[in-house]
Amino acid sequence: MSTPAGFDELIHPPTRLGLMALLAATDWAEFSFLKESLDLSDSALSKQVSTLTEAGYAKIRKEGAGRRRRTLVTLTPHGRTAFDGHVEALRQLVSGVPSAPTAEVDRQKRP
Repeated sequence: MSTPAGFDELIHPPTRLGLMALLAATDWAEFSFLKESLDLSDSALSKQVSTLTEAGYAKIRKEGAGRRRRTLVTLTPHGRTAFDGHVEALRQLVSGVPSAPTAEVDRQKRP
């Protein structure tokens, strides 16, 4: 089976895929929300966001000053297109896997 068009190795690691999914569901997401949702440390999330930003998939905006400073993250149009393409490639991979007939699966489970 070949890799479908749109499959993106940059997006595919689980942490980055989860981050992209969260960003795809909103216009802007606060860094603290992403950190809690993905159960990551500041440095781990920062590294993932930086990777996506360097690839042109995400954009960062900082608001406020001092202790009230907030970091917001969003997908760029390029990032949204890449994410949508990757999700479609995953759907194609999953739909291309033949399923075993139920009787065959049941026989394999028996001792």
